[in-house]
Amino acid sequence: MTQLLENPIEQRIVHGGHTWEQFKLIQQGFEGFPGVRLFYYNGTVEILMPGRDHEVFASFIGYLVMTFLLTKGIRFKPTRSMTQEKAGVVSVQADESYCIGEASINDSRAIPDLSIEVVFSSGGEGKLARYQALEVKEVWFWEDGVFSLYHLREGGYQRVDRSQLPGLQELNIDLLNRCVMLAETDEGKAVAEFRRAIEER
Repeated sequence: MTQLLENPIEQRIVHGGHTWEQFKLIQQGFEGFPGVRLFYYNGTVEILMPGRDHEVFASFIGYLVMTFLLTKGIRFKPTRSMTQEKAGVVSVQADESYCIGEASINDSRAIPDLSIEVVFSSGGEGKLARYQALEVKEVWFWEDGVFSLYHLREGGYQRVDRSQLPGLQELNIDLLNRCVMLAETDEGKAVAEFRRAIEER
């Protein structure tokens, strides 16, 4: 069954009953379209075409997270929306993603430590299974103006109030969220407030 979900923010197509091989053919067909995100898990293909607001918020969240990492001197590698895959099982493209720490950035594996998704048309928590299949250590969803953080434990993802990744434990999520919302009307003020707060800690 195919579902076409539209709103002013983004367009999303969800279609079940696909094999991994079929998904790879679909993926090839979208090569050369960098604005399209593709996902596969448990036979379901999701095609996401983000709108302007989605991309604006995703980019600003990424900018603030990188500002924090750089200010605190934390080694990281931004992997943005690169494809994260486990052949035959799952494929995702987060809005922002990062390898954190010396060991991780020198690791040749293609799975980042942190993936961030901006959600406008579908609930974030339902997407955790595909990240768990990839063993992504931490997943953040920004939905309805609020961050939800999940850290991977032995029994699955656990909701946490702040990041459990090395160095990121100091990041005040309420501050991050406040500045993301402020950026909608005043980007300069949002960046200045964020920088001032993290430099004072």
